Amino acid sequence: MTAPLNWRRERFCITTDKTRLDIDAIHAYLTRSSWAEGIDKETVRLSVANSLCFGLFADETQIGFARLVTDFATFGYLCDVYVLEEHQGGGLGLWLIECCQSHPLMAKLRRIMLVTSTAAWLYEKVGYKAVNTPDFVWQIARPDIYQR
Repeated sequence: MTAPLNWRRERFCITTDKTRLDIDAIHAYLTRSSWAEGIDKETVRLSVANSLCFGLFADETQIGFARLVTDFATFGYLCDVYVLEEHQGGGLGLWLIECCQSHPLMAKLRRIMLVTSTAAWLYEKVGYKAVNTPDFVWQIARPDIYQR
């Protein structure tokens, strides 16, 4: 792995330094999200350990997050993207995604995917396109897996 990257804007910082990530804060958000409701903290910890992660900070407080699940060679799946509600509306979400996209690894990947039901407009701004071709994307979905 390479050294952590950092991006700065006024009092905000985005970093790939996993030692700065607040697992409790990430868990608190994800467990109330529409996509990972009820997720346990150990699963969050393991997912962070095995992904390229981007933490968004206001001063020293984590206020956002994004995670790229990747083989570090050909494929990436962007997920768990959020900015706390009280910090939304000021462009931080777009900046977070732009920083993710500017990571040197992203230029190497043949395919980068994501799933969103709420922020398609955000991802379109940085080049993501909807996959609407019949029978092109397939899945096994278990949306209630953390409630079992």
